Amino acid sequence: MTPSDEAYLRDTAPEERPFDLFKELEHHYKLLQDARSSLAERIEAFEQITDLEVGDTPLVRARNVERETGVSQLYLKFEGSNPTGTQKDRIAFAQCMDALRRGYAGITLATCGNYGAACALAAKIAGLRCVVFIPESYHSRRVIEIGELGAELVRSPGDYEQAVVASQAFAKQADLYDANPGGKNTPLQLKAYGEIAYEIYDELRDAPRIVAVPVSNGTVLAGLYKGFVSLYRRGKTSHIPIMVVGSAHGKNPIVEAFLHQRPTCEDLLPQRIHETPVNEPLISWHAFDGDVALVAIRKTQGWARNVTDKRMLQLSKMLREKEGLNVLPAATAGLAALLDAPSPDIVHNERFVAVLTARR
Repeated sequence: MTPSDEAYLRDTAPEERPFDLFKELEHHYKLLQDARSSLAERIEAFEQITDLEVGDTPLVRARNVERETGVSQLYLKFEGSNPTGTQKDRIAFAQCMDALRRGYAGITLATCGNYGAACALAAKIAGLRCVVFIPESYHSRRVIEIGELGAELVRSPGDYEQAVVASQAFAKQADLYDANPGGKNTPLQLKAYGEIAYEIYDELRDAPRIVAVPVSNGTVLAGLYKGFVSLYRRGKTSHIPIMVVGSAHGKNPIVEAFLHQRPTCEDLLPQRIHETPVNEPLISWHAFDGDVALVAIRKTQGWARNVTDKRMLQLSKMLREKEGLNVLPAATAGLAALLDAPSPDIVHNERFVAVLTARR
């Protein structure tokens, strides 16, 4: 805080001070970067920034897409208004807050791109070191952004799952917070994604009939499901929505387990998983939260679908042209699964929500 800020707050009664959102944010940013700030001050400042910057994303009625596809009352939960344009900001900021509270000096994680950018930004704001492992063969445009945000980038040999293992090992070696999926932080991640369910309820005042999401590790789906279960148990909604997922064709254990009626997710053969610039955010031979996601699909009588790169590109173009949304093609996998319903009658005369991520 500058001397002029201090003088203003000292000389002006609280009830006379207008709320200036930008000044509020600037004040919190300065507190976090000031080495003299106490841990309590840093935690409070980071919490305030998270409240102001993350979540409360738009839920928009897609009337033009409805006319194009025949789906009635289709709503798009556009996570693109989060700081780095994806729902990953929700768990990135939640875990950096947890790292601050637990006294860690930094975090580490593996990424295909989006999650790395989200964690790099959250860590930079929190004043934490951030070490990001990314497979050396991946082509994500976000690699440059991750570096520009001050994260240390480690190009890891092998695939994403191997990058996770390398990051987990580094977390123990360097005593850093392990922000990878499938570990001790899973409940925190699911709770953060559960906020999406609460925001949908706030807008619709009930649960939609169907919620559709793209799926990779299954964490987003599992968090959404748990959020809606909580709302239903508390008497806020009349039902729990049907959970629908889509992923890269033949490249996701959750989808494959559902389609082949397996009781649990089974790892796919890594050598048969090939990434493309379109499917990189989705492919996974091991789904870290896959079994929880599979339970969510089955308990709600939902379904899972394989989606081709061509279909994802087609839907991304349609959303851009019909609704003015610049959406990452991989983010349309859930919408593609919704449109590929077991029966056309399922997607009529109700309200449906598809969760989308922005293109960056």
